[in-house]
Amino acid sequence: MMSPTRLVGILIPAMAFLSCLRPESWDPCMQVVANTTYQCMELNLSKIPNNIPTSTEKLDLSFNPLRHLGSHCFSNFPKLQVLDLSRCEIQVIEDDAYQGLNHLSILILTGNPIQRLFPRAFSGLSSLKTLVAKETKLTSLEDFPIGHLKTLKELNVAHNLIHSFKLPAYFSNMPNLENVDLSNNKIQNIYREDLQVLHHMPLLNLSLDLSLNPLYFIQPGSFKEIKLHKLTLRSNFNSTDVMKTFIQGLAGLKINQLVLGEFKNERKLESFDNSLLEGLCNLTIEKFRIAYFDSFSKDTTNLFNQLVNISAISLAHLYLDTPKYLPKNLRWQRLEIVNCNLEQFPAWELDSLKEFVLTSNKGMNTFADMKMESLEFLDLSRNRLSFKTCCSHSDFGTTRLKHLDLSFNEIITMSSNFLGLEQLEYLDLQHSSLKQASDFSVFLSLRNLRYLDISYTRTEVAFQGIFDGLVSLEVLKMADNSFPDNSLPNIFKGLTNLTILDLSRCHLERVSQESFVSLPKLQEINMSHNSLLSLDTLAYEPLLSLQILDCSFNRIVAFKEQGQQHFPSNLVSLNLTRNNFACDCEHQSFLQWVKDHRQLLVEVEQMVCAKPLDMKDMPLLSFRNATCQRSKTIISVSVFTVLMVSLVAVLAYKFYFHLMLLAGCKRYNRGESTYDAFVIYSSQDEDWVRNELVKNLEEGVPPFQLCLHYRDFIPGVAIAANIIQEGFYKSRKVIVVVSQHFIQSRWCIFEYEIAQTWQFLSSRAGIIFIVLQKVEKSLLRQQVELYRLLSRNTYLEWEDSVLGRHIFWRRLRKALLDGKPWSPEGTEDAEKS
Repeated sequence: MMSPTRLVGILIPAMAFLSCLRPESWDPCMQVVANTTYQCMELNLSKIPNNIPTSTEKLDLSFNPLRHLGSHCFSNFPKLQVLDLSRCEIQVIEDDAYQGLNHLSILILTGNPIQRLFPRAFSGLSSLKTLVAKETKLTSLEDFPIGHLKTLKELNVAHNLIHSFKLPAYFSNMPNLENVDLSNNKIQNIYREDLQVLHHMPLLNLSLDLSLNPLYFIQPGSFKEIKLHKLTLRSNFNSTDVMKTFIQGLAGLKINQLVLGEFKNERKLESFDNSLLEGLCNLTIEKFRIAYFDSFSKDTTNLFNQLVNISAISLAHLYLDTPKYLPKNLRWQRLEIVNCNLEQFPAWELDSLKEFVLTSNKGMNTFADMKMESLEFLDLSRNRLSFKTCCSHSDFGTTRLKHLDLSFNEIITMSSNFLGLEQLEYLDLQHSSLKQASDFSVFLSLRNLRYLDISYTRTEVAFQGIFDGLVSLEVLKMADNSFPDNSLPNIFKGLTNLTILDLSRCHLERVSQESFVSLPKLQEINMSHNSLLSLDTLAYEPLLSLQILDCSFNRIVAFKEQGQQHFPSNLVSLNLTRNNFACDCEHQSFLQWVKDHRQLLVEVEQMVCAKPLDMKDMPLLSFRNATCQRSKTIISVSVFTVLMVSLVAVLAYKFYFHLMLLAGCKRYNRGESTYDAFVIYSSQDEDWVRNELVKNLEEGVPPFQLCLHYRDFIPGVAIAANIIQEGFYKSRKVIVVVSQHFIQSRWCIFEYEIAQTWQFLSSRAGIIFIVLQKVEKSLLRQQVELYRLLSRNTYLEWEDSVLGRHIFWRRLRKALLDGKPWSPEGTEDAEKS
């Protein structure tokens, strides 16, 4: 054992060496994508790691105390495209800190308390497109040294301390600038000179976000003749008067999209009056969105009058009453109403409308007919609507519809096969309860349909012509529906253009080999979350274009060896995870196939055994074929041993009494016998035995001692043991009284078989057969051995006559005297008799 002094002497230098190692040299970063993407988040790094390859393209260094970025500190990563320095406590960025990063397109500096930016802090970023500087304590855009970033598209300086809205002059050097986020700053006032740069060089695609700034004053004409792509003003105003004045101050603005409103958790206005939007008439707006206003005016007619000339309207999270009529001169092309608590379905006539989105309005119950002749896009999802009849052109008042979404509603009764809606290309009915959908060819008219979703519609697909007419269909989703007998029939006839098929959660147990024969272009099938017991690869053999097959979350044990050759050659992804795989030698070929095709299988490491129990949750890849060779040997030896033991046991059981008799013969063979004869007879013949046999032999001269079971067997001892020990062991001869009763008695036959063994083992010839009565040959032949013995040997036959009796007893006594110990008295008596 090492002494404590010596141990301390070794540990102290080792600890000193480890303390000198810097974290940057330990390779602490996690490799997300080999050689290109690394994550070094929250590793307490104070310097840039020097062990990251120069080929790195994406690097995350967030939440490390870097504090100071010196010159050329990222020069080791010339291919860097994305750099995240969020919350790295950076206070100083020197000149040329990013020099050499010519390919960097995204730089994130969120949450750094920057105190000093050198004039050339961002030099060298010739390809930068996105710069995020949120929460950096920035106080002015004019002092932000980014004027040379000509490729910049997005600038995010939200959550800072900027007080002035003055857009810096260097914006004129950024022709690609599209989005400036100034939200959640300290801007209160907007003056005309703040937007001077936009007057000199308009950025037609520029979007400005001023949300969460405490706007109070706007100089009239500030936005006159200015063009913007998008302006967002949410949760900016503390009073309706300020908001009204500000909207009026936007006069002259030409804008593609204007967003007004509040945030869900940032409500400032207690009420909203339609008059607040009167100033919108002085703006040129293409798209208008208003969201999250409480206590919205119930008179929406005036609101819509102010929005007559806008082409796209979006109303979200408002409390609206459904107006019965709309202004006739509307030129709306798109109307979106989301979660506005409408109580009635708006049965409007809007001839100009091409797109109508009405979703998540829970107050409505019943669909009402519409009239929108130009409508091409209709989304009525998530409204809990019920459709008493569906679907035809008369329901929607148009024949131009191409997109129809009725998902997440209540009961939809399919009473028409979409007559007049032949131009439909997209149809979504998922999570609505379809009625009568499988009664007829409900989609027969939709020859142009490309996308169909009937998932979770509680449809039992019993009618095999349900998809007739869908000759252009490319995507079919029908998850969580059912089929008769949980078997997939061939219901896809004619869908020759289908590329994606979702049959997940359909309770399927079997797939017919003809199910997919008419789908030559099918590329992806989802069969997950079913109850498939095996994978019949023959069913997928006709799918020459199949690339992705998902059979996860089933009950598959394996597939047959011959089935492994029938997967389509183009298959690149097969998901078999979460199945009930049997890792035993019976499925050895399948387990070997898994190892040989691991590149094809998705998450092959997650494929685990379900049985046997000793291998439960073990990876399939851990199964070893050598185990089966050893198992076969062990099984063969075990089976042979069991067979031999069973054979010995059967023989021992069958010949137990014979063996018992053999053991007794060795013990009793040399001793004198107690009885002259052991009598085997049927209990039905006991009267003859008592009155004739016993009386004549035991009371005759010389007398013979007989062993009789009713008299000489020891009580409490098993019958079989008494037969052997008292009957055979102690008797010189055996008398067998043959009769019909004898042949039909199992005990008599048993005693007779033991007698045969006794005669074979004993040196004495001792069985005397007495045929008491004539026995039918057919009955006698049932006992083959007995029949042969009586045929080959002399036996005594009882004849109830004076002469017959005399001959019978004379012959029987002679047979019993054979081998009897000599006695002079007995001999003399016998001669006299």
